Amino acid sequence: MTINPNFVSPCGLYCGVCAIHIADRDNNEKFKERLVKLYQGGVPGKGTLPNSRNLTTNDIKCSGCLSDNLFMHCKQCEIRDCVKEKGYSGCHQCDEFPCKYIENFSMAVGKKVILRSVPYRRKYGTKKWVEDEEARYFCPGCGNKVFRGAVKCNKCKEVLDLD
Repeated sequence: MTINPNFVSPCGLYCGVCAIHIADRDNNEKFKERLVKLYQGGVPGKGTLPNSRNLTTNDIKCSGCLSDNLFMHCKQCEIRDCVKEKGYSGCHQCDEFPCKYIENFSMAVGKKVILRSVPYRRKYGTKKWVEDEEARYFCPGCGNKVFRGAVKCNKCKEVLDLD
């Protein structure tokens, strides 16, 4: 397996299974619309995450956390900035994990994945972490590839709990 270095996020949210990246990669307008609503808390113009009030489908784009094409929330990520300041490649190298940035992470699914993923990466290494994150996000019922945070398979409609 070839690892895309732009997907090896410092926080432990592997970018290869990120909904923002997948919607952008596939140019899936319907999926982008759903993501805009999610980030706006279901109420257009309200915005539950910082700067999400005016989010549009044109903002749903990202080529990975370590790329030059970042989603707006990735651009303002305190975790990414902290790791960079410390000279680490990820939280898995930090003795302060979990820190205030993890504890205050604004997306519940993201926080859950970070708390699972970082110790795993620390124990097994980056290569195995990436391989296992890629392998994790498939529907057990029909084998359809899904994204991190999916609660239902978009193909067979099976309820999922993969995070």
